Amino acid sequence: MAAAASMAADPIVSATSGLLRSRLAAVLPRGRRFRFHHVSTPPYKTDALYSAPPNERPDRTYCENHFLTVSIDVPAAATASDGQSGSSGSSDSSQRRAREVIVLGIEVFVYTTAHATTLFVSKADSTGFLDLLELPRGTPSPIRHVCAAFVGYLVEVRRRRDVQLVVSLFARAQSQYLFPGSVDYGGKHVLDDRGLVKWWCRVLDPLAADVSWNKGVVVKGYIVVPGLDDYETRVFIPRTPAGALSPHWTIGHPLERISHYTREFDWVPPRCLIPSFPDDPKSRFRDELDEEAARSGAMQTTGSWRSVKTLDMFWEMMAFRQECSSGRMTGFIWLVFDNDKDDTTVAAASAEADGEQADVTTTPETPKKNKTLSNVAPNTTPKKLFPAKPETSAESAGAGSNVAGGHAKDRSGKAKKDRKGRKEKKMQKMRGIVKPRQARVKTEQRNYLLDRPATSKYYHWPAQGRGERIVSEGDYKRVLELLLHLDFSKLDKAAGSSRRWLVEAGGASGGRWGFEVTGEMESPAGASAASGAGSTVNGGTVSTGETPAVNNLSGLVKRKRADTAEGQRPQGEAGVNVLSAGLVKKKPKTDA
Repeated sequence: MAAAASMAADPIVSATSGLLRSRLAAVLPRGRRFRFHHVSTPPYKTDALYSAPPNERPDRTYCENHFLTVSIDVPAAATASDGQSGSSGSSDSSQRRAREVIVLGIEVFVYTTAHATTLFVSKADSTGFLDLLELPRGTPSPIRHVCAAFVGYLVEVRRRRDVQLVVSLFARAQSQYLFPGSVDYGGKHVLDDRGLVKWWCRVLDPLAADVSWNKGVVVKGYIVVPGLDDYETRVFIPRTPAGALSPHWTIGHPLERISHYTREFDWVPPRCLIPSFPDDPKSRFRDELDEEAARSGAMQTTGSWRSVKTLDMFWEMMAFRQECSSGRMTGFIWLVFDNDKDDTTVAAASAEADGEQADVTTTPETPKKNKTLSNVAPNTTPKKLFPAKPETSAESAGAGSNVAGGHAKDRSGKAKKDRKGRKEKKMQKMRGIVKPRQARVKTEQRNYLLDRPATSKYYHWPAQGRGERIVSEGDYKRVLELLLHLDFSKLDKAAGSSRRWLVEAGGASGGRWGFEVTGEMESPAGASAASGAGSTVNGGTVSTGETPAVNNLSGLVKRKRADTAEGQRPQGEAGVNVLSAGLVKKKPKTDA
């Protein structure tokens, strides 16, 4: 509420939410209304995700924060049961409309550099109040579809041409992430560790299998579960309708593939391949190894750690560190959107990005990835495969001869300019009539956070990818911090907490902001009820004419086995069992 000026409404809300509306409507149950609130920040400069090799500058990195909440109106029955119903019909309707409760929240960070775009799914949590809708049995979970639609929306609007895009997340089971007290509500279903890893793989699998991406884009999913081997990790990979493992997934990590350093240097230290995400165990483990090897000579020359030398060793030790050693199963999941290019094209592109003017035909090819690279740590400083163009001898000689004279001239010139400037400032006098400036009256509310370019070499900030509320980094952290201090243990408390958060995040517009979406997806239960006897897939008959089809259930009736049927006959109908003479053993006679 105090930051209403910085939380001004975006004038292009309809344009920004149009694509997101269509994606959400396609995955929500038909006829059900949901309300969405999208808060984001403009791109701001942040620390680099990856450490640079020795004698190299880190990548200039920008970050955007996105937070999406899903809320529903509290039904009248639930309102009346809580004793919150109004006295009159008009007040009851207005109160029912005002009583809104949040059911889902998801936070995504978008990191952009000149080489890649990384979407890190930070947190996702539900309150459990989705059961107030009383969806029919068999309806797919809207939570999973909303998460997939939102991540897919950000992927679609944030993809840049010929720039790699990566979706990364860390799956860790916990009772509550964003909504305090929600675990005490009986309607919340908390997944266990194994179920959560499978759930996130199913969320991202439609993005990997989507055929609507542009031609030439290869999508691949990766999964690593510390402490499990490849055979044990196969159970988390989604399966096709035929029951086979999805071909879009592989067991392992893509850290060497998604790093541009592997295409520019002969070898890369493992510490330069581990990203630094917030609240990520592998990032914390990387920081511990950096502190351990900060003063070592190998850290200064080769950029290597003291104890962990390879990526394989890093992942082996991750099973005994951080949250991975707490006894619960955790998973690291990636989804890589890459261009289908050969090594020569990638090498030429990286050479152009570094500012080289060499001819492509004479540029050496990028060496093939060594299979033993992850098992062997060289003791040499990483060298660039495409070194910068050296200076000519004449330029270096001329520069060397003019160093001393140039410094002397610069010093003398600066001193003269400073003296002239001081004299001019002293000689200036105010003359003439002083004309006072008229105060400008502020007639409209404006968000000055939008006064920045939408596209640069290091980030892409299109209008369609922005939230309905554009806030500063400080206001975003304050709003998220407020959410972590509310109470969602009961319906009345959750409705009050939702109201307070929406008013605070909405700024001048108050609590009634966001956009409503009505679902368009037919649920399996509703489709079967509406179709009646028209189409039955399980029964094996499909109606093709105007006459109603009759379901033939003869193929579904199990016949009893003959021996079972005979064994269940009534005793009255059973015949007399007669033993043959060969089966009767006569009693031997004994002499008296």
